[in-house]
Amino acid sequence: MTPNLPELLMGNLIAISTPPPPESAGEFAGGRIGVIGMISFMAAQEAEKGVAVRVAENRAIRALFADAVKEGWAPSLASLDALAKGEDDDLTLSGVDAANATLRRALIPLHAAIEDAPGAEGRAREVRILKLLREGAQSRALSLPGM
Repeated sequence: MTPNLPELLMGNLIAISTPPPPESAGEFAGGRIGVIGMISFMAAQEAEKGVAVRVAENRAIRALFADAVKEGWAPSLASLDALAKGEDDDLTLSGVDAANATLRRALIPLHAAIEDAPGAEGRAREVRILKLLREGAQSRALSLPGM
């Protein structure tokens, strides 16, 4: 499970508004506040860059799909053409997240299809997908306080 920004913030709200039981006072309560602060810090980072990161990733995946269709990487994956021509019309975090999930689900069978492609051309296509995935993960990285 990858919690999204609204879930994180709702969790923080519940944690702050629910009084701790008497046996959890002291260090436990202090640790709880520290975790709430850390989650808030990471949620702020996600709020700042989340949409831009997903839109850029969606564009990169669509460009990959367009090349796959044009170059015939996997002719059996006809839905890639429609996905390649799509755009992010809903620029809410939930909207671009949903589009990203659709694109990533379509990337799985394409990746599986080219894994079996022979020779240097197949390997170059696989490396391109792996690079796209690595760059996506790096762009989503959030920093922890003090790091």
